Amino acid sequence: MAVSITDADAYIALNCIVIGDWMDADAASKQRMLNVAGRTLSVKYPKYTIPDTAVYEFSNVLATVFNDTNKLAQEGVTNFALTGTASFSFKDDLVRGPGADLAKLIPQSALDLISAENGGIPLSKRNVGWSVM
Repeated sequence: MAVSITDADAYIALNCIVIGDWMDADAASKQRMLNVAGRTLSVKYPKYTIPDTAVYEFSNVLATVFNDTNKLAQEGVTNFALTGTASFSFKDDLVRGPGADLAKLIPQSALDLISAENGGIPLSKRNVGWSVM
């Protein structure tokens, strides 16, 4: 099955909690997010079948991360104000340069969907490594 904006809209509306940025995006932006999400998941997990639902989960995260307000933080803006209306300040960890690793943004929900599609293989955002005590 191929991902589509229509299917993504329906899935995200029913299965994701914060959906405003996705629903507010225009069709071209949604298609770019679907393309980037699918490509990022395929590159990160080349041995696994990536279900459309995992792409939709990740696309919704990208919509929030790259919304108009958060884009300012990624471009290095630390704070800004609209006189008499609002003031925004950003944490340093929101600043991602042009070479940012999008794979770090993959939500655990997408990994769970990939895991289920591939026979329950364990996928986690946590890194496993050796520790010396």
